[in-house]
Amino acid sequence: MHLLDPDHPFFQPLWRRLLLVAIPFVWAFVEMSYGNDIWAYFSAGIGGFLAWNLILKWPNKD
Repeated sequence: MHLLDPDHPFFQPLWRRLLLVAIPFVWAFVEMSYGNDIWAYFSAGIGGFLAWNLILKWPNKD
């Protein structure tokens, strides 16, 4: 079972993948600034998961 399908056409543009990775990290910063550490870690974890799957492990189709 996959939580995220990086082969889906929605994820093809680079700007969309970068935006989807940046949003949880921005939200983690917002939560951290309000003192909600648990939600900040949770959001950063989601951002890390997306960064791993959409940026670092992106399928190279040459």
